[in-house]
Amino acid sequence: MTRFRSASAFVDDVLALFDRLGGSTYGEAVTQTEHALQTAHHARAGGETDAVVAAALLHDIGHLLQKQGEDAADRGVDTMHERIGAAWLAQGFGPEVTEPIRLHVEAKRYLTTREPGYAEALSGASRQSLALQGGPMSQAEADAFETFPAFAAAVSLRRYDELGKVEGVTLAPMADYRDMLIALASRD
Repeated sequence: MTRFRSASAFVDDVLALFDRLGGSTYGEAVTQTEHALQTAHHARAGGETDAVVAAALLHDIGHLLQKQGEDAADRGVDTMHERIGAAWLAQGFGPEVTEPIRLHVEAKRYLTTREPGYAEALSGASRQSLALQGGPMSQAEADAFETFPAFAAAVSLRRYDELGKVEGVTLAPMADYRDMLIALASRD
């Protein structure tokens, strides 16, 4: 049983948060909900586990929870949305969902260090936030990051994140992920 009231109640609260605030943006051409759905779609199409698909769907929920406003990055503020989101989601999901979320910003920093051209391919908003989030990792930081148990899932999530920023794409609604999310939240 989830640490929240029940798995279904927790998931309903997650979905209600997107219903309420998912129309907001954060410097991208898509809404939070559109970005979440596109990122999850790419994870599912990539053959990822349900946990990684859920992480892809929920990876930016911290943007909906943080209190700094949609223009925080424009004001030079790192909202630490990855930590806020992972901590809040840990009320109902295990580390197979929350750790890739907590580490997806670190994965961006990692990829800018390890893959030539990665930083230049980032969206403008991702480049802006990268500077606020510590910039590229040092080689020592990148080596250490590779030892994290959720390293591979976090890097995969980061790649799907960048694919999930296309205007005008219509995908399955959030409600289509409800049963999968409840099953993940129901795990002991």
